[in-house]
Amino acid sequence: METPFVYDRYVIDRNFIGRKAECNTLRNLLTGKEDVAIYEPPKSGKMSVIQQALFGMRIAGLRFAVCELNLFNVREKNRFLTKFGSSVIRAVASTPEEYEAIIAGLLPDTHFVFDRQRFSVSDEVVSLNWDADKNDILSMLRLPLKLAEEKKTGIYIIADEFQNLMSIPEYEEIFKAMETVLREKDKGKEYCPTFILTGSMINAMKYIFEEKKYFWRLTEHLPLQPVDEKEIVEHIVKGFLVSGKVIERELAAGAVKLFRSNIWYLNHFISICDSLSKGYINEGVLMEALKIIISIHEPKFFSMTNNLTDHQMSLVKAILDGEIKFSASDVIEKYGLNSSANVRRVKDALKKKEIITFNEKDEPVILDPLFEYWLRRDYFEME
Repeated sequence: METPFVYDRYVIDRNFIGRKAECNTLRNLLTGKEDVAIYEPPKSGKMSVIQQALFGMRIAGLRFAVCELNLFNVREKNRFLTKFGSSVIRAVASTPEEYEAIIAGLLPDTHFVFDRQRFSVSDEVVSLNWDADKNDILSMLRLPLKLAEEKKTGIYIIADEFQNLMSIPEYEEIFKAMETVLREKDKGKEYCPTFILTGSMINAMKYIFEEKKYFWRLTEHLPLQPVDEKEIVEHIVKGFLVSGKVIERELAAGAVKLFRSNIWYLNHFISICDSLSKGYINEGVLMEALKIIISIHEPKFFSMTNNLTDHQMSLVKAILDGEIKFSASDVIEKYGLNSSANVRRVKDALKKKEIITFNEKDEPVILDPLFEYWLRRDYFEME
């Protein structure tokens, strides 16, 4: 049965709510052939915004190819290059004969080949007959440029979990080659590729784009604002009405506040509420659903806290208490943080573990809203 509370995949069209401004901005950037970087915490709606923008462009009659490349399991240079090539080629071609012709014609003088035996066994479009060198890296990253011109189509390359490329020992070489390719792109041409670089490890993405300044002035950063609380409340109320159920707006607003407008958490939570009730959604139903969703995520939360040192947990407690001046002598003494130098090390460690980040006002934010609630209620027993 179709439900408006979708949390197992990205959403578009009638199930997509809010963020109209972000979608319009992204559409304008993409139609202008601008490469884009989007980095937000996990399950914050990055892919839904991207797919909704592309959906709107298709409705408007634009024709293009889309290459979806998930880099979450890429830790080797050769693996990245073959996966990148396979994904790009599959976006514009569909037969072994086409694959072979593209690799032979557009990747000459490289170590890339179309191996029919490997294709038949593992469905691998692009193979390597030797370890990839610098020429191979640059040639592969230029492939979308050549394909766009040959196929007379725009190509949008969605590189998801982009920060994982830093797991590759030669990642700097790959980044430099990609910068070269982005500089070479002629936006005045009718057909060319456009990159959408996304990542859910927000501090790692900030390190790439803001601290090290890779792709400086080559990509446009698109931040995502929280979905408007009123829109989410209406989404919840109307979603229940479809199945003949009722929830008070105040209760729905309380759930929105608890999950800090995270629409993925909310859709999951409300789906549980939906399964627990046949009519009126009261506070008891919400509390039972909260127990269930916490039980689902609690093993992850146990692992996260067990992986933190005493000093790191002390700094987390300080954040929950509303402290922001962690190097102040009274804060260091109160939370047993030893010294300002130790505070810096602890902050960096929590950022690397993607537990916290800092906003534009340099204020600390615990990235996972349910984890923050669990810490307050269950770990530190604050409420």
